[in-house]
Amino acid sequence: MTPDEMREIILSFPGAEEGESYGAPAYKVHGKFFTRLRREDQSVVLTGVSFDERDMLMEAEPATFHTTPHYKDYPSVLARIETLHPGSFRNFLDRKWREIAPKKLIKEFDAARA
Repeated sequence: MTPDEMREIILSFPGAEEGESYGAPAYKVHGKFFTRLRREDQSVVLTGVSFDERDMLMEAEPATFHTTPHYKDYPSVLARIETLHPGSFRNFLDRKWREIAPKKLIKEFDAARA
């Protein structure tokens, strides 16, 4: 994936807004953190990932999934966008979006897709 493809997927979620965090593109949904790009390693921050899931992902796909000391105590994983599958990325975001989006927005989104 390229940064432009990443951005397009993120902004396809209702309520997703573009901003900036630590000098890099960041995204929120109704004021709540959704994800951001880490420019230092071209990785996207995926939150809401359990420690067990993170360990499994890093073991299964070490070229894509990793972490840094900063994130070691947070339920999150970093994913290199160059090797992250767009469908997997969308699935991670869908899970996070459903966690932070207003219930009314989720209901409308699901009804439009049915």
